[in-house]
Amino acid sequence: MSRTARHKERAGEKRTERAGRAALRGPGNPGRVLAENRRARHNYTLEDDFEAGLVLAGWEVKAMRAGRAQLAESHVVVRRGELFLLNCHVSPLASSSTHVDARPTRTRKLLLHGGQIRRLIGKVREAGLTLVPLDLHLSRGVVKLRLALARGKKRHDKRESIKRREWEREKGRILRGKRG
Repeated sequence: MSRTARHKERAGEKRTERAGRAALRGPGNPGRVLAENRRARHNYTLEDDFEAGLVLAGWEVKAMRAGRAQLAESHVVVRRGELFLLNCHVSPLASSSTHVDARPTRTRKLLLHGGQIRRLIGKVREAGLTLVPLDLHLSRGVVKLRLALARGKKRHDKRESIKRREWEREKGRILRGKRG
């Protein structure tokens, strides 16, 4: 086998390997999670989720990769036909942010296709749904935000979901006890 044939064969193997890894990551299965909004599932009934890019500065990307991002109090708003992420706190790194005026909770623009933005805005206005950030994650080396269309839960709904979760946990304990 010639040298170029071997090279082409190896390149094909690498391509299929990369395609297989990319198939593992998708909208339902993001890459490495950088920050997560754990209260979202407790406070809201999630209906549909989307993946959006963010307009970020270099120091913000470095800080997010270092695990210094928080989505706890953040939310998504619509302004003039665009989506923005508010109150996402990104603590600047001491080493990479020395020459930049770092504002940790600045408003960050979300990047989606125009059709997706129009559809989300329509659902928010008509159906009374809310846009909730779920997590920040890396997708092929780029920071992405997973957000969901959600409906707020009432207090009795929250209690019901807690009871259901506790029952599932107890049921698992009972089943494990019978096996042993």
